[in-house]
Amino acid sequence: MAEAEQHWRQPYAAQLGYLLTSGALPQVSFGIIPTATHERVMGPKETFDVHDDTLVSVELVSAEVNIIQPSEIALYVKAFEQLRSMAVYGAEARALIVKAIDALG
Repeated sequence: MAEAEQHWRQPYAAQLGYLLTSGALPQVSFGIIPTATHERVMGPKETFDVHDDTLVSVELVSAEVNIIQPSEIALYVKAFEQLRSMAVYGAEARALIVKAIDALG
């Protein structure tokens, strides 16, 4: 165990607690893709943000790429929908967060 790892638990628990709080807000839809998802058709390839139907930002190690071509945006929207379909929401998502907090000790 790295010495720094001893100091990670409290911030992680605080972040997970924040997710519990913010995920309960009515305007927030917070989903978690469980590790044991049987329907997993894909995993995240890279970090991306779908801003709307005119822009997707992709975060790479070396740069952020902004995609504006409609056909390419459609690929990311489809990938997002696939990821969203694998996620659990509401009480099921909160239970996973609580389980993670409990595991931190």
